[in-house]
Amino acid sequence: MTRLTGRALRVTVFVGESDTWRHKPLYSEIVHRAHAAGLAGASVFRGIEGFGASSLIHTTRLLSLSEDLPVAVVIVDTEARVRAFLPQLDELVTEGLVILDDCEVIRYAGRTEPEGGTPS
Repeated sequence: MTRLTGRALRVTVFVGESDTWRHKPLYSEIVHRAHAAGLAGASVFRGIEGFGASSLIHTTRLLSLSEDLPVAVVIVDTEARVRAFLPQLDELVTEGLVILDDCEVIRYAGRTEPEGGTPS
């Protein structure tokens, strides 16, 4: 299990829900690469409304515009590990926004597994 406390770096990647990488959702590819890189964790959050560089508003309130809602992928780990991962994001994110924030991890705990099995 990865241990992480104290100073860390948060990378947030804003893309569209319909953005793809080799016929797979882009947000999923980012999460799987972060996992393969051994980063502490990644989560995907689906927005209900937003706009980006195109200035086109995407919202769940209008059926015709709800096909490409905003998605945020958030990854937190040490600064060195996050910065080592940035070249992969540079390859994957051709349209979108990538931001870095200093943060402090107060608690990072995974689920405990019972002896010889999966979590209950």
